Amino acid sequence: MANSLRFQVLVLPKVPWPEYLDRFLRIEALGFEVAAAPDHFCDWSNPTGPWLEAWTCLAAIAARTSTLRLTTCVTQIPLRNPAVLAHQAVTVDQISGGRVELGIGTGLTIDPSYDMIGVPNWTTRERVVRFAEYVELLDHLLAEDVTDYHGTYYQANGAVMNPSSVQRPRLPIMVAALGPQMMRHAVRHADIWNSLSFAADFAEQLAELGDRCMTIDELCAEYGRDPASLRRSYTMFDANARASGGAINYYESDDVFIDMVNQVVALGITEISLYYPAVANQLPAFERIATEVLPVLRREHA
Repeated sequence: MANSLRFQVLVLPKVPWPEYLDRFLRIEALGFEVAAAPDHFCDWSNPTGPWLEAWTCLAAIAARTSTLRLTTCVTQIPLRNPAVLAHQAVTVDQISGGRVELGIGTGLTIDPSYDMIGVPNWTTRERVVRFAEYVELLDHLLAEDVTDYHGTYYQANGAVMNPSSVQRPRLPIMVAALGPQMMRHAVRHADIWNSLSFAADFAEQLAELGDRCMTIDELCAEYGRDPASLRRSYTMFDANARASGGAINYYESDDVFIDMVNQVVALGITEISLYYPAVANQLPAFERIATEVLPVLRREHA
């Protein structure tokens, strides 16, 4: 996978379908490389609010777009059997003509979705242990026509993938990993490692990210993997946005955005994930950044 700098937009499915689709069409028209949908049963921070289902949306979006790569950021493993998830991802890859990247993670123990739908809410430790098998099985399912797998938690008995993904040898896997054990799984199986920080201060976020990047380097050395073969993705999260009525700090000005991105890229990150603006008055800044700022940043960090 080429590791030139690219930009992703995370779009929360909290709006009616026509508006949600329009946001992806706008993102494509603005020249972004990737757009992502979060994958929960409900809005975990506001469970009674509107929330569309991720993979259903991505299938419809895939049929209406032509260049935009599509992903989940991220599908949480307690919600789906790995073979069913692989089948969904391959189907959307077929619909899109080969533009899908499968983002997966352990999910949040505070997500009320599990109680709502009667799915066990595993501890963080159990999620990480299960994830090792889950991502390994996904890797097999996406790359092989027929898969047999016999783990402690997950099984596959002659699981047929027909058709398989358009992308070869398989569609890319992105693993969201904040801790060392999850980062180990990312180094072993993923094409893309995604991270974010919930720290309130940007300097603290950078320090946390820098430590994680060093851990990834150490794990690549341990497994004999070329570090350049793992794209490093970072979701720029503003922990103070909720208190600011939804306004995101990096849309305050072009200079603020450029400075933050340059500091993140300096740590070896090659994909920056942005939130779609939650407040209408930040849309002009978002569009200006996309059309005027990002082309310059891509050239500078080519």
